Amino acid sequence: MTDVIPLSAPRRPRVIALANQKGGVGKTTTAINLGTALAAIGEKVLIVDLDPQGNASTGLGVDRRSRKSSTYDVLCGDVGLGQALQPTAVPGLSLAPSTLDLLGVELEIASAKDRAHRLKNAIDELIYDQRCQDLTYVLIGCPPSLSLITINAMTAADAVLVPLQCEFFALEGLSQLLKTVEQVRAGLNPRLIIQGVVLTMFDPRNNLSGQVMADVKNFLGDKVYETVIPRNVRISEAPSYGKPALLYDLRCSGSQAYLRLASEVIKRERALRAAA
Repeated sequence: MTDVIPLSAPRRPRVIALANQKGGVGKTTTAINLGTALAAIGEKVLIVDLDPQGNASTGLGVDRRSRKSSTYDVLCGDVGLGQALQPTAVPGLSLAPSTLDLLGVELEIASAKDRAHRLKNAIDELIYDQRCQDLTYVLIGCPPSLSLITINAMTAADAVLVPLQCEFFALEGLSQLLKTVEQVRAGLNPRLIIQGVVLTMFDPRNNLSGQVMADVKNFLGDKVYETVIPRNVRISEAPSYGKPALLYDLRCSGSQAYLRLASEVIKRERALRAAA
């Protein structure tokens, strides 16, 4: 009788949730452009849009009428994550789109025992999909709330990346987010870490931006990325054309900042793997 040699499980991609319960801080913009920048330097990336507004999907040029399966269907268990994937105009970058149906998902799954693990289970299954076995990063774009959807993202994630707008109340919201991360780590996902905080919409002409940067670095130290995302008109214009800023205007200061952020994310990931 011939021994059966079990096949080793495929390598799981690194899963990073982009989260902040405050709206308008640059979560969607960062998901789109960080994903594009990672793909541009050779990574294979999936963006999972968990915001019912679906702005990440729109910003990547995926029309609402073409979203046959969405993250709502995935969380409800109607389709696998692989079935919801759609290509984008960026080589190496795919998308699991969102629709307004996602507004009702919490009621749909509230009584399920695995309600906080729906996305994790879907990602765990995805790595066995032949079409997705070369994925290296999954970026989860969270809604502006600390809801069951966001808890699903954090339960599925290896790390949280926090976009933080340079404004007066930045640290106030950050404290609540860090508390939620600790709660998820304690009860649902012990491997979860804060990968880093990226300051967005930075205006060097504004004294407040500099003060917020100093306060955040004093509070979180080296968790704050060196890369700062500037306030940039080209970044704001790009979504209306259904393009990441890097495709809309590669040379603008915002696009260049996201390329630097991608390099910094990879550098931190390598350091984390080396320390493991």
